Amino acid sequence: MKRLLLIAAAALTMVAHAQNFPGTKPVTFVVPFAAGGPTDKVARDLAVAMAKTMPGGNFVVENVAGAGGTIGAAKVARANPDGHTLLLFHIGMAATPALYRKLSYKPLEDFEFLGMVNDVPMTLVGKPQLPANTYRDFENYIRANAGKLNIAHAGLGSASHICGMLWQAQLQSKEAMTTIPFGGTAPAMNALVGGQVDVMCDQTTNTTAQIESGRIKAFAVTTAKPLSDHKSLKYYPSLQEMGLKNFDLTIWHGLYAPKGTPAAITTALNEAMKKALKDPEFIKKQEGLGALVVTDKRVEPAEHKKFVAAEIQKIKAAVDASGKYAD
Repeated sequence: MKRLLLIAAAALTMVAHAQNFPGTKPVTFVVPFAAGGPTDKVARDLAVAMAKTMPGGNFVVENVAGAGGTIGAAKVARANPDGHTLLLFHIGMAATPALYRKLSYKPLEDFEFLGMVNDVPMTLVGKPQLPANTYRDFENYIRANAGKLNIAHAGLGSASHICGMLWQAQLQSKEAMTTIPFGGTAPAMNALVGGQVDVMCDQTTNTTAQIESGRIKAFAVTTAKPLSDHKSLKYYPSLQEMGLKNFDLTIWHGLYAPKGTPAAITTALNEAMKKALKDPEFIKKQEGLGALVVTDKRVEPAEHKKFVAAEIQKIKAAVDASGKYAD
């Protein structure tokens, strides 16, 4: 009887905590990358939108960069599970367990999944001097110049690294290109524009303006279908259309809490997030970044986790095939 009373008391305390959440203590979004980047922008926009949905809520962003996002993620995994420390992470949440054979946390076990926020399409692009103008011609050019071309990315675990790796894994001549890592998207793109590197695969947020200005060439998009509603990228085929089996890649962002965060609090956070995703101002800001706000079942925690689990397996297969790890 005493045990039942204790359980009941604990349950009532949890409900009361959820009803008062977040209270006067701020909710911190930990972004595992430097300020000013795409993930940081998403986090700051979401913080503003979620603050509107929780009366008195104070949402702040903390940048904890390093090691492909693993330092920030590990910090949240170890944080007090009271709902006041959350992680806003992109596709790296699925890439890190493949890239790092010794990881201090387990993405599927050490976090409560709160829901997905957005998707950012990717583009396969090349330096302006390339003679190919279509994706099919581009593939033929790669095979005709095996061992002579290189592909850039913005650093281990970056969106451009993951995209390029998955693309090359499906090419018959996957060893034809040398990988050139850079210390960020800006230097990688500058090298592509300047013709020092041949190819890159990166987010529309980083490539669209360069494509529109003619400073780089675009060959395909990485979504399952062409971006028919995009003002300039609608003219390019999807890689899946071009014969790459089940190729559907976006740089998504999701929200996470430490494992053990009370269900009443994770439910409150999920509801606040879903309301934020319908905020017209938030939607407009995401569109300005070239991102698509998630409206499907992945906004629910269980579906979010199911999706990430599948992404982990997909990326792990590509990493293992390449034999190139971060540690």
